[in-house]
Amino acid sequence: MKKNNLVTVPVSEVIGVGPEKEKQLNELGIVTVEHLLEYFPTRYEDYQLKDLAEVSHDERVTVEGKVHSEPSLRFYGKKRSRMTVKVLVGRYLISAVFFNQPFAKKQLTLGMTVTLTGKWDQHKSTLTVNQYKLTPHQGEQELQPIYSVKSLMKIHTLRKFIVQAFKQYAEYLPETLPRTVLQKYKLLPRKDALYRLHFPNTQEEAQHARRRFVYEEFLQFQLKVQAFRKFDRENDKGMKQEFSESDVSSFIKSLPFPLTNAQDRVVKEVLNDMQSDFRMNRLLQGDVGSGKTIVAAICLYATVKSGNQGALMVPTEILAEQHVESLKEVFSAYGITVELLTSSIKGKKRREILSKLVDGSIDIAVGTHALIQDEIIFKQLGLVITDEQHRFGVNQRRVLKEKGESPDVLFMTATPIPRTLSITAFGEMDVSIIDEYPAGRKEIKTYWAKHDMMDRILAFIDKELKQGRQAYVICPLIEESENLDVQNAHDIHAMLQQYFAQYQVGLMHGRLAADEKEAIMQEFGDNKVQVLVSTTVVEVGVNVPNATVMVIYDAERFGLSQLHQLRGRVGRGSAQSYCILLADPKTEVGKERMQIMTETNDGFVLAEKDLELRGPGDFFGTKQSGVPEFKVADMIHDYRALEIARQDAEKLVASTSFWEADEWAPMRDKLEKTGVFSGEKLD
Repeated sequence: MKKNNLVTVPVSEVIGVGPEKEKQLNELGIVTVEHLLEYFPTRYEDYQLKDLAEVSHDERVTVEGKVHSEPSLRFYGKKRSRMTVKVLVGRYLISAVFFNQPFAKKQLTLGMTVTLTGKWDQHKSTLTVNQYKLTPHQGEQELQPIYSVKSLMKIHTLRKFIVQAFKQYAEYLPETLPRTVLQKYKLLPRKDALYRLHFPNTQEEAQHARRRFVYEEFLQFQLKVQAFRKFDRENDKGMKQEFSESDVSSFIKSLPFPLTNAQDRVVKEVLNDMQSDFRMNRLLQGDVGSGKTIVAAICLYATVKSGNQGALMVPTEILAEQHVESLKEVFSAYGITVELLTSSIKGKKRREILSKLVDGSIDIAVGTHALIQDEIIFKQLGLVITDEQHRFGVNQRRVLKEKGESPDVLFMTATPIPRTLSITAFGEMDVSIIDEYPAGRKEIKTYWAKHDMMDRILAFIDKELKQGRQAYVICPLIEESENLDVQNAHDIHAMLQQYFAQYQVGLMHGRLAADEKEAIMQEFGDNKVQVLVSTTVVEVGVNVPNATVMVIYDAERFGLSQLHQLRGRVGRGSAQSYCILLADPKTEVGKERMQIMTETNDGFVLAEKDLELRGPGDFFGTKQSGVPEFKVADMIHDYRALEIARQDAEKLVASTSFWEADEWAPMRDKLEKTGVFSGEKLD
């Protein structure tokens, strides 16, 4: 057998794997021998004997001791029982507690040496036993790998197959990293690392083996990202947009307020990209209220002055309408035509717009996903901007990019993305950040209140309403039951209608049709509704400068980033705004979230904390964002390795040795399989 054939050997070739077991392995994604050998443990159970003097409270521990008393057994109901027995462990006399294991009473006899594993209660000198052996400690396989399994596959069966696979195929395992890299970072060779990850003698050995694969996974992904950037730029020449810089400067000076330093920096970065001959692929991050929209307007102005058209795609119709109004106002003195195009525009009006897009008499089109339909044709599309880009599927974004001949593309998001995530999810893009707020913007005051303070909160809302202000009241989206979610919103709506009888109280939730949601938001925007009760569908919505209060029920159910997005619905006018988090968190994480929210309004600080508390899945749907799933690497805890791998990949892709030297052939082969050379998108 050739070494490089191992990846194609079916797992059924492993001795002991019959048709039934092969099917079970396939359900775990294990199709080949390589899949089996790279099916890594999720954790390890430590069966090494410990001295109780060195064991922390609540730690899982294995001890050896002599039975020192007759077991005492008590029953609770038909099936529940609790048995206690004294065991002498070294110089400690401890209580060993067995729940629902009554059969152990006959097995344990005075003076017998036993091995017990369980949770140690240091304060009560008690061990809650979940595993036991009626023999002294054997000392074999003290560190047992635990694998994620499903269906009928058992962990011990999977372990047995992995052992057998090593016996049959270990000699064929190829090395994938050059010796120079292994020496530089003191990494184990691949064969040794694989074996020690599955069968370590100590935790340190497992960690050492894991280090190798963390680096390899990150390097492989970053090579893919950097290669994509390289080939995307080389093969995807953009249109060089030519505009007068002094003309753009004059336009900026005509705006009713000066740009912040951050806005000024970002505008320069985007305009430089537009003037270059490669296609811009840039992500613009800016917290809620940081002024991304005016940056977009300046860039759209520049593309129109270059003789091109611009497109701005947003997630909702009401947001599209809002952008059209603000852009028309900004461009009113410049003869730039801005038109709205959404799915609700039909008939003669729609045909007129489509015709004007083709002949170029519309300079800027603003719309929802309606902009990417086949019938939409631009005369000369120069710049595509997508707002809240992670809310559009990858394919939707790609189709809009393909509407012109290599238009420049700017993705905007108000979700601050931690650096850890932007390196991975958006590594193929250039990233610009607006990390400064416009002068005079009042910080939203945030308070954490318990549910028993509801009367005070209602009185506070009433005070704001009497001053002509408006308020949002958000109910949590309970995913397990849409009905419960709607009912919850209904109950609160009914209560508030009674309390605020002299005002209009609106209700919005995910069960309403899109046009119904749009209508309610429009009424709220026009101040025909003073209090809006809603689920999180309001998270990205209309700009209502008159709304000054945001109350979030059961706030502990939300992640920090989502709470921050909801809070950003207020604070858009000149009046002081408030966010009240209504929560009685039962967990430390919940309490920590509430505390952090009251301490900072900085979305980037919150994003980093959220990532630590909840992980990357809450920022974007993985399928849409390109956030990779690694087998062993964790981009939060292994952040330094991720940064090193990114730097290494950047240098390698730019070098000739990576593309030509034999030592890099295995990594090049893997890279080729990703489709990056044929221009396939990362996600």
